[in-house]
Amino acid sequence: MEAIDGKYVTQDVAPGAPGWIVALVRLAKPGIVTAVLLAGYAGMVTAARGLPEPGTALISLATLLLAAAGSAMLNSLLDNSLDRKMARLEGRSRALDAVGPARLLGTALACIAAALSLTLVLNRLVFLLVLAAVILYALVYTLILKRRSPWGAIPGGIPGALPVLIGQAAVSGAIEPAGLLLFAAVFLWQPPHFWLLALRYQDDYRAAGIPVLPVVCGEAYTRVLVLLYASALLPATLLLPLTGSCSAIFAPVAGALWLWFMAACWRHAVRARRFGRAFRASLIYLTALLAAVILDIVIVG
Repeated sequence: MEAIDGKYVTQDVAPGAPGWIVALVRLAKPGIVTAVLLAGYAGMVTAARGLPEPGTALISLATLLLAAAGSAMLNSLLDNSLDRKMARLEGRSRALDAVGPARLLGTALACIAAALSLTLVLNRLVFLLVLAAVILYALVYTLILKRRSPWGAIPGGIPGALPVLIGQAAVSGAIEPAGLLLFAAVFLWQPPHFWLLALRYQDDYRAAGIPVLPVVCGEAYTRVLVLLYASALLPATLLLPLTGSCSAIFAPVAGALWLWFMAACWRHAVRARRFGRAFRASLIYLTALLAAVILDIVIVG
């Protein structure tokens, strides 16, 4: 054990500057940040109808990275009392002890402020969308929706899908139909994705007193909703080629990805209790879907 910032943490977070920097990165939730960057870039591609201008893309990605990382750090700080009751988040709690609450808060606010400053290089719409995403996720979802309702994951999907519109607005200065359709797909994906996580760790959520859907409404009911929301992804994604936002080639690709995801949900979350496998399949599905949108527009046009 090592003493850091007056508290003791295990050796998996090294003491000193390198140690707290590594811990800070962990608290920034790099997996979520990566998904945000991919969604934002997909939005840029839909607006540019191809590869976006490099300078605009770089500034936009930096904005999304800073906003997402800052919001995740703020979420980690505000959820600290709950996270300490959840076995799966023990490492996050140790990371927060290594960084220290004051340093984490300062870094989070600095990242968010830097992101908002960068939006001024782009346009006012991007500023408003980034600000909305930060407030909705770091404050509204974290402090209200997550703590009070089993349905919080549904409106909580809005900030997670906003990177698509942020990327589009950064390139075009407006919100266009293609961006709205992709926003809708990402929005619909998020509740079943979170419910799969909640199914896997429902005992942790119960111990922390967080009213997630499996805890309040039961496992069987949650499995049904996972399938219903996953089913809605097919018409949502097929609207992209039907409206000309993507080419006709995208339709069978989207259909194949959807069939694979539905099969994974059925096999791992309905017929069995391998919720972790279904959760990983959900991540793969979204990544592949966004990559397919980007490649279709850039290569096929």
